[in-house]
Amino acid sequence: MRKKLIIILVVVIILFVGFTRFFRSNVKPTELISRESQIPAGAVKLTPTMDDHPPILHTSEFQLPTPLDIISSAGAEDSPFIPADRDELYFFFTPDVEVPAEGQLFDGVTGIYVSRRLAGVWQEPERVRLQKPGKLALDGCEFIQGDMMLFCSAREGYEGLQWFSAKYQNDSWTKWQPANFDPAFDVGELHIYNDELYYHSARPGGQGEYDIWLLSRIDGEWKNPVNVVVVNSETNDGWPYISPDGTELWFTRSYLGTPAVFRSKRVSDAWQPPELIVSQFAGEPTLDRDGNLYFVHHYYRAGVMLEADIYVAYKK
Repeated sequence: MRKKLIIILVVVIILFVGFTRFFRSNVKPTELISRESQIPAGAVKLTPTMDDHPPILHTSEFQLPTPLDIISSAGAEDSPFIPADRDELYFFFTPDVEVPAEGQLFDGVTGIYVSRRLAGVWQEPERVRLQKPGKLALDGCEFIQGDMMLFCSAREGYEGLQWFSAKYQNDSWTKWQPANFDPAFDVGELHIYNDELYYHSARPGGQGEYDIWLLSRIDGEWKNPVNVVVVNSETNDGWPYISPDGTELWFTRSYLGTPAVFRSKRVSDAWQPPELIVSQFAGEPTLDRDGNLYFVHHYYRAGVMLEADIYVAYKK
């Protein structure tokens, strides 16, 4: 899972005038580059048979996880998200995991993509444009609800990593502007359900590392951060996702040294102790309208990450 600390490293580069001039002099503002064209020529697309650490399923509710072929490439697909009311799969892509964040700024393809499902089939992904041509930005951690998107970004004209909002109109995402969360809340990756905003944070008062917190919408503003104690542990707990009916809280937790997908069920308006669903380099869960589970799986060999794919476990 891509941590906020990685993307924060980009800020210094964005503010550095020399790099900005280099970018503008070498990339045409209207140039469209396919994501496959920037994957290194020698990159090998890994498959489950080549995986030293395949995902492990811990429930009989789903079929064994497999890569989502139309999405997965020899590059890195990460941070999947399916809006509750749209047949769309959003994700983050970068062509080469060995390139540091500052290099990703200039490859012309790193960023957020979307695949649309037509007649039950996911289509070829398209780039989601969230910055003006010629301007620098590195966008990720997207959340979509209706015609509203929230995303985090390090970009020209702004200091540090910030949350932004966008509006979907005329077949594109426009009107990008800061989301202006209270800095004291330290809002990390998030999910909104009705008047509840769940997010992860290492803010004081947690149980250790990242914890999942809850904000309530009061008079149109997000207020009163509360630690969701029952789902948190002494290790990382984050990347929350709420099922469309509001009865399940899915999230990522470190388990036996690698990320794993957990689920908590809401009973009588109270979250229950979480259960392990998929382990071994599995995280950032999301569901489609049929209840199928999607998550990111990172391929590791000898302690080195080689690539990342979006996996799906179809509901039985």
